[in-house]
Amino acid sequence: MLALVILLFLGAMLAGLDLGFAMILAAVVGVFLHDGQAIGTTMLATTTVAGVDSFVLVTIPLFVLAGELMNRGGLSQRLVDWSLAMIGFMRGALSQASMLVNTVMAGISGSAAADASAVGAVMIPAMRRKGYGDGYAGAVIAAGAMLGPIIPPSIPMIVYGAMANVSIVRMFLSGVVPGLLLVIGYMAICAWIARRRNYPVEKRTTGREKLIATRHAAGVLLLPVIIIGGIRFGLVTETEAAAVAALYALVVSVVFYRSIGLRDLGDCVSRAAVSSSVVLFLLAAAGPFAWLLAESHFNQAVAATIGSATTHPLMALLLINIVLLLVGCVLEPLPAMIIFLPALIPVGHGLGLDPIHFGAVMVFNLMIGMIHPPIGLLIYIVSAVGKLPAGKVARETLPFLGWALTVLVLITVFPPLTTWLPSMVR
Repeated sequence: MLALVILLFLGAMLAGLDLGFAMILAAVVGVFLHDGQAIGTTMLATTTVAGVDSFVLVTIPLFVLAGELMNRGGLSQRLVDWSLAMIGFMRGALSQASMLVNTVMAGISGSAAADASAVGAVMIPAMRRKGYGDGYAGAVIAAGAMLGPIIPPSIPMIVYGAMANVSIVRMFLSGVVPGLLLVIGYMAICAWIARRRNYPVEKRTTGREKLIATRHAAGVLLLPVIIIGGIRFGLVTETEAAAVAALYALVVSVVFYRSIGLRDLGDCVSRAAVSSSVVLFLLAAAGPFAWLLAESHFNQAVAATIGSATTHPLMALLLINIVLLLVGCVLEPLPAMIIFLPALIPVGHGLGLDPIHFGAVMVFNLMIGMIHPPIGLLIYIVSAVGKLPAGKVARETLPFLGWALTVLVLITVFPPLTTWLPSMVR
């Protein structure tokens, strides 16, 4: 029966059916064929509701709304101006500034796709005008946007926390060190490529110009500090932080910057609602599908397969990493999480792995799939935004992909990289 359900699910996706509807269809058929006897159909309704019946999921639409408000409010250009004022003296400064902008953006929206679109629209044309290669300009934005779901706040971290029933605050903090490692490595790669290709240096700014640029971008720069600082020092819960972020973004964009009119608010709320509903619908649809897999002892089968290969927790985690990297070649991160985490979370628990470490590694792993072919969602987003050849962008992402894989190995082998900061929060 389980094989039939999985085949039906895969067939429905290949036929073009949306992932959520494919899971619902497979679950309905599986319920009626379970051990040759139908189960009460109320199970479909109860497990669907249970998939989104978690208070922490309120943070998703709130953080998405904060990101929409700040993007619409001219966030990207202010951050670009500030970044160039700070590091414009470096060779290849536009690529370095792109990484710095994406780092700040990651602390606001938690969405890689939104960051790639917002930053790419400003920075790709600027880099091309300065003689940066088309593929390289896109690769810099794609690699930088990958930081969005890793540095807090992170929508994938919220999804994992809800599915694994672990602290969202601690999950957020688990991404800080890996995210900073990515940024440092990415900026080093940008510096190396800029020297090799002799990319230009921007005008060196004075101390006064730096202060002016910082003042103009202060409203934007403070938001990540408020979110991360408030969570780290226990001033707000994750849900309260999301509400504060949305309210702060509203006040800054409407009152402080005056870049959003009342007419734009409805569009911001509408776009945030649509983006959030996609995530929440997938979680709801995954409820009956995950329950059916559990009832069919799929989790035990996965655990037994991994256990037959190795009983060492680290080796098992490395094996899971390999599997998820292959999954990331054909599935986008969020669908992959929805499909595989219900089976892998109990495996991690059975191996005695720290759930925070396990979650950070899983999320980081699947985010890498956003910059490697054949799916490489961010590659196609920046290609569309900048009107660039996707093949050239994909080739230029290889150095960044190599560093991302290196960081994945580091956080897998050295758990304190993901657990040290969360351990300071009780």
